[in-house]
Amino acid sequence: MPDLIRFQNLSKVYGSGNTEVKALWQVSMAIAPGEYCSIMGPSGSGKSTAMNMIGCLDRPSSGEYFFDGQDVGQLGEADLALIRNRKIGFVFQQFHLLPQLTALDNVSLPMVYAGISSAVRNERAAEALTQVGLGQRLHNRPNQLSGGQQQRVAIARAIVNQPLLILADEPTGALDTQTTKDVMAIFEQLNAEGITVVMVTHEPEVAQLTHRVIWFRDGQVLNDHMSPEDMRQTAFFT
Repeated sequence: MPDLIRFQNLSKVYGSGNTEVKALWQVSMAIAPGEYCSIMGPSGSGKSTAMNMIGCLDRPSSGEYFFDGQDVGQLGEADLALIRNRKIGFVFQQFHLLPQLTALDNVSLPMVYAGISSAVRNERAAEALTQVGLGQRLHNRPNQLSGGQQQRVAIARAIVNQPLLILADEPTGALDTQTTKDVMAIFEQLNAEGITVVMVTHEPEVAQLTHRVIWFRDGQVLNDHMSPEDMRQTAFFT
């Protein structure tokens, strides 16, 4: 089966001369459909830049990025926007819910941009919220929900267009320990249903709940097949 995500000698360089920063440098890595991966590394390691590349939010300075068989570097902005809307579901640390909208309306937003009718939007948004355990909270606004519930709304919004990939950036960073476990259980279930999940995190205990860890340092991949057991047995990630 072809890779869903493939970097081929990919670099991202900011500035030039004395101010040049190699955020990513000649990175090659691949993630297959259906994988559940985490990306880790210290501050400045390149993990956030890698996330932006994976999410089609930025373009490489050199090298190639293939997503679902397409060379992303050759696509225009309209095509990139379509990929982000229809093939990638984003989950962020701070939820990014619109405070004036209900949970149902927040989850419906990606379908508005996809041109889906109102009736279908409401049905699919309700199904997505039920899937993450919020079937009784459809009409609550964010300020009527706990942090964990708001993140569940954000996950429902990410899956409502039935994406190939969920890309999560520090999704448990604002949550307590028990809520983190609850949210991670949702990601595990979504992956079991066939969705590829890639999570950027600085928390080893969160990364150990994924199936594979990709470790960045100084803009390069030091280890792209670290298992949770490897992390428990080594000081590599400290």
